[in-house]
Amino acid sequence: MKTSPTRASRLAIAAGLLAAIGVPAFSQQQKAPESLLPPGFDQPAPRPQPSARPSPTPSAAPAAVPSPSGDVAPVGDDMGGDAFDVEEGNASAVAPAPAIDLSQYDLPKGVRRPLNRIGILAAGNAPFPADAFGDVAGATQVTLMRRLDAPVASRWVSIALRRALMSPLDTPRGLNGADYAAERAWLLLRMGEATAARGLVSYVDIDDYTNALDRVAMQVALATGDPASVCPIVDEAASAIPDRGWALAQAICAGLAGKPSEAGQRLDAAAKGKPRNDLDTLLATKVVGMGVDSRRAVTIDWVGVPALSAWRFGMATAAGVDIPDNLFATVGPEFRYWQALSPAVAPVNRAGAAELAAAAGVLSNAALLDLYAELDQANDVPDPLQKTARDLRGAYTGSAAERVQAMKSLWDAAESPRLRYARLVLTAKAAAWIPANKNAAEPDRLIASMLSAGYDTAALQWRGVVAPGSEGWALLALAEPAGLIGYGDFERYAGAASPRKAAMLLAGLAGLGRLSSADAQRGAEATKVGIAGVNAWTEAIDRAGARNQPAMVALLAGVGMQSPRWDQVTPEALYHIVAAMRAAGMANYARMIAVEAVTRAA
Repeated sequence: MKTSPTRASRLAIAAGLLAAIGVPAFSQQQKAPESLLPPGFDQPAPRPQPSARPSPTPSAAPAAVPSPSGDVAPVGDDMGGDAFDVEEGNASAVAPAPAIDLSQYDLPKGVRRPLNRIGILAAGNAPFPADAFGDVAGATQVTLMRRLDAPVASRWVSIALRRALMSPLDTPRGLNGADYAAERAWLLLRMGEATAARGLVSYVDIDDYTNALDRVAMQVALATGDPASVCPIVDEAASAIPDRGWALAQAICAGLAGKPSEAGQRLDAAAKGKPRNDLDTLLATKVVGMGVDSRRAVTIDWVGVPALSAWRFGMATAAGVDIPDNLFATVGPEFRYWQALSPAVAPVNRAGAAELAAAAGVLSNAALLDLYAELDQANDVPDPLQKTARDLRGAYTGSAAERVQAMKSLWDAAESPRLRYARLVLTAKAAAWIPANKNAAEPDRLIASMLSAGYDTAALQWRGVVAPGSEGWALLALAEPAGLIGYGDFERYAGAASPRKAAMLLAGLAGLGRLSSADAQRGAEATKVGIAGVNAWTEAIDRAGARNQPAMVALLAGVGMQSPRWDQVTPEALYHIVAAMRAAGMANYARMIAVEAVTRAA
């Protein structure tokens, strides 16, 4: 496993490569974007000596792994009340992979999983069509996946992209199916989606693994804090990939298998030439110490450690060692998302990360509620978290006015734009239970909260309640599945809102076809939104939409939103993303993305 490129270098090569293949970032004037996991599965059972790994194809190797030094599901009550509650984050989102790989029983080839179509299902949600990339060349898909600087800005774009990547998709001609799974899983990991990535990696029979999939499997094991998951492949991978991380993994697997003598010998060999206080070796030793009859015990001291890494995160999580908060500032936000979704991390240590993960689309409203329910019943919870849990309980009890007041307390306590949006996700179900009432307090934020988690059926009950030209009116105009909006209504909102909110509303309405052509052009001129502008990226995503290639649209939407900050998302990019999703049969995603854009715009 080689050290991953720095975030800055990833941006440089991403910009250069995307431009080279004709898919640059949307605006040349836009500032270069900055980069910005869910119960574990059962341990795979050890298997007999596997056959030799297939030779990787030329496009097989994903980005380097850090070393140790169809149609979308309908919005509305069809899914039990929450448009995307099952899918919006990781709340039982992925069907578990089997604990035992059937290939160890030498089943006939026809019974084993084929490599021509690989993917997993999200519980309760229809997958993307198997041909969702259409005739897009595999090399183009892989290039975009490798160079996309994840996570992306939009919660709903991230949700759509996760679903596309994890769905059972046809392997493009010329690519090995295991390598194609590795590319998709590697992008999912960088998005913070370790559950989906693990499911994708686990789908492939172990005898079909390639070196590329070995590398990504190790990264999945680290992201999920489950080093035992690589034990079925560790010996072959270690022989093919000369890296100290695999040597340490062999020691860990020996220790977990109850072979302390072998584990000790392998640890000593892997630690040769390293100082006695080498943190990566000590963490591996700590995990080995969890095995049967181990006589090794170590204390982990983070003092002087300059940075976190995937190895350090994974080993510390597996060993139950707390990671200092300051070290998370040295890595990308996906590490926080992994932490938020790890069942091995105490709820009190996951809460802050969980809200960030919810804003990013990695964690659902339901999962966030479950976490705070645990905190509400726990002891020794810090006062701020106690207050949040208490206010959240208040959002479901008492009169409607009292519940709204409790939600307002939660919203007002958020100290950053991202946390303010996370709090809307946190209160989404509670907001959906407030009856539409013209005298209700905070109608705009109630509607924004409902729609942040896809409760559009409940939100649309407020159509005759909200004031024309208000923020709530604008969000409902975007959430409506059909019908034209009069220009005067748009103009009323634009006159009172910030220029950026007005521009985002125009882009959303135009992309959804909710304005006539003449009104869309008139509004674009008034808000200075260049919806008629053309470049390689707009042509690519427009073409993917017209050709009904929803997975390609989702991937290019991610390309268009390669920024953790909404102030770097352009209305022009929003327009083309929304229009292409609508054209490719993804109108539900398109509406939620447009709503999110107005909600989060300053």
